[in-house]
Amino acid sequence: MTKGNLSRAVFGALCYASSVFAAPTPVSAREDESFFTHIHTDKAMANVTVSPGRAGPVDITIQLQTVDELPLKAEAVSVTLSSTKAGVKAQTIRATKANESEWHVRTSLPVRGRWTLGLGILISGTDKVDVAAPILVK
Repeated sequence: MTKGNLSRAVFGALCYASSVFAAPTPVSAREDESFFTHIHTDKAMANVTVSPGRAGPVDITIQLQTVDELPLKAEAVSVTLSSTKAGVKAQTIRATKANESEWHVRTSLPVRGRWTLGLGILISGTDKVDVAAPILVK
């Protein structure tokens, strides 16, 4: 083996070792990840993003769609959050309209764990859809 090849081999081995034994990603980097869920009924679908997906202040974005995946216009949307295991009673927050089919809520989730996120979607004065799904708060 020539001196140049030996140097390249040692350099390659060091690069491999540093990637194998690299320090784990800090927990705080993962805590800022958003939580996404898709909720649907026979009348409506919602793509819900909780950002960040951890305890503390969060932004919740709700994108509404028809079952044909077209934008769904709604008159009002409310978000209900509860965590019975943590002893947090249900709180309902009225969402604000961001555009034709997107709604927004800013709130705080005080504890980690499994929560229930419910949506009340008022499509018209006489047509309301209620749907809920579990979310995980880190």
